[in-house]
Amino acid sequence: MRTTFDLTPLYRSTVGFDRLFSMLDQVAGYDGQGSSYPPYNIERTGENAYRITLAVAGFAAADIAIEAKENTLTVRGDKQAPKPEGKKGEVLYQGIAARAFERVFQLADFVEVRGASLENGLLHIDLVREIPEKMKPRQIAIGTAPEPAGKVIDAKAA
Repeated sequence: MRTTFDLTPLYRSTVGFDRLFSMLDQVAGYDGQGSSYPPYNIERTGENAYRITLAVAGFAAADIAIEAKENTLTVRGDKQAPKPEGKKGEVLYQGIAARAFERVFQLADFVEVRGASLENGLLHIDLVREIPEKMKPRQIAIGTAPEPAGKVIDAKAA
């Protein structure tokens, strides 16, 4: 049985990932599709700064590709099979996942990827939301109305 959640109150507190809550069902795999590998976190690191952290233990930087296109961020991992040369033993049990993966994140408007780093098995992708000046709210000064150019006729005098 599927339970539907009302996520409307959460929309007020999101800034950079405005579409995130509308796609939670897809990400969580309620539709029967999608994988939960690799696990990830999305955190807010500043007023307009975000970080996506993926757990990619066993993958080297050369095994991972990150692509930003329009409002989509795609992270792909494909671990190359180790060469048998120089290997002294055989794997009896493999609990560390090394399968290929692809994670797709829908980014809000004006969110840009600033950089990525791989440390201790965690891939960090830094994002920032920069709204163009013409899109930011601005204050409009209220001035006084100019004097009429023509003569003012006094109705009582006529």
